[in-house]
Amino acid sequence: MKIRNEYDSREAILPQRDQGKTPVMEAIGLGIDFGGLTAVDDFNLTVGRTEICGLIGPNGAGKTTVFNLLTKVYKPTRGKILLNGQDTAGMNTVQVNRAGIARTFQNIRLFKALSVLDNVLIGMHNHISYNMFTSTLRLPAYWRQEKQARERALELLSIFGMEQHAEEEAGSLPYGAQRRLEIVRALATQPRLLLLDEPAAGMNPSETAELMENIHRIRDEFQIAIMLIEHDMSLVMGICEGIAVLNFGKIIAKGTPAEISSNPVVIEAYLGKKKEG
Repeated sequence: MKIRNEYDSREAILPQRDQGKTPVMEAIGLGIDFGGLTAVDDFNLTVGRTEICGLIGPNGAGKTTVFNLLTKVYKPTRGKILLNGQDTAGMNTVQVNRAGIARTFQNIRLFKALSVLDNVLIGMHNHISYNMFTSTLRLPAYWRQEKQARERALELLSIFGMEQHAEEEAGSLPYGAQRRLEIVRALATQPRLLLLDEPAAGMNPSETAELMENIHRIRDEFQIAIMLIEHDMSLVMGICEGIAVLNFGKIIAKGTPAEISSNPVVIEAYLGKKKEG
């Protein structure tokens, strides 16, 4: 990692292996206002092509709002977002997903009445190429792609050891398994950048440790970048290569886990300023 003598919100901090390559995502001067309230302001962040990075901060700091901006749930008031060097201005959420950003949510958003397998297949719809004519007549091309999609979906489920639950209703799974399924469905969209919003929420320590292993596996096997919002600091410090800290909608620090954990500005943001006397 690049070491800095002085913090600069605009400075890119990338793993050595990603330096010299086009970043998978760059947020430049990003901001959004809701009426007279500024929710995010002057947000600058660069994510390397295979980086695992964290976005942390106190409750209400604006972290999920940033994810909503990156995925075009919200339209930025100012600034721009580059995905693989391409400006995403004018794109909607579907177009951004096709361009390479997928996400999970704080609150699980599965199709709970559908099977586990069908939830993953839905994530693949952007990449299925048969047309209405082919699908209506059930021509060989239709069955061939359906078979390939099913096989791929089972492969993705196997990352989390969930292939044996393929035909079960998604809503019948335990909470932790539903969170894992949401990650699998996001992977089915073939992202270049995977955004995980509190992936360890509701998980026990054993499940969290397994999640950490799987995040590393996903990065290594798919060669993608992963950016996560998380309150479990053991997970953040144990898995992230770079961390950005958000407070009141602004980045107050960037650095390695070691730098962030000892940064007095970060400590004050989380714990409050120590009273003198």
